[in-house]
Order: sequence, then C-alpha cells, then structure tokens
Amino acid sequence: MKTDRILQILINAAALYAAVYLLDGIDFAGEWWKLLLVALAFSLLNTYLRPILRILTLPISVITMGIFLLVINAAMLMLTAAISDQLGLGFTVADFWSAFLGAIVVAIVGWILSMFVGVGRLPTKAL
Repeated sequence: MKTDRILQILINAAALYAAVYLLDGIDFAGEWWKLLLVALAFSLLNTYLRPILRILTLPISVITMGIFLLVINAAMLMLTAAISDQLGLGFTVADFWSAFLGAIVVAIVGWILSMFVGVGRLPTKAL
C-alpha cells in the first residue's frame, strides 16, 4: 500500500513537471524536493477532495458528458498552487486557462506513466 502511494506521488511529480515544462502559465521555482511536496499536496487533494467534488457535480458532469471533470481537475491544480503559495514551495498557476490546459497535460502524462510503472504492473504475492 505504501509503495502504491509513493509511486503515485512520483508519477504526479513527473506529470506536474511536464506541465511546467510545456506550458507558459504554470511555473515552478524551487528545488526538486519541493516539487515532491507539491506532488504530495496534489495527491492528497485528488485522493480526498476530488471524489467529493465529483459527486457534488455529477448532474452537470452527466449533462456535459464528462467534460466538466476537466474543470474539476483544473480546480485541483489551482488549489495545489494556492497551497504551494501558502507553504512557499514555488509552484504557481497564472489563470484558469493555464490550469485547464495543465490539467489535460497532467492527466495525459500521468496516464502514460501509470501504464509503465503503475500499480497494475507491480508483481503481487500469490495467496
């Protein structure tokens, strides 16, 4: 279980770094370990807050055929930037559209990395 969490944090860190590298509106100014703390905050938000928001916005998500979930992902990225600002970690998001594009990049990179090193690829013990 702990290995799964650590892998997810590392995948999120790589995906956030890709968003910083590819998009002008998302910046990171700090040491690599601070990016790991940003990824930890992002992982905690996605683990605990995102499911609640998905349930609360289910009707609009159904009407928009799931596209509204990108807005939730953008909100998670903006909230991560706000937490980073409060903790002085150096991760910033300029505006909503940067967060929206960043959410797409983070989702795609995270999905690709999860396919290679994700939980599904870890060997399990036979019962």
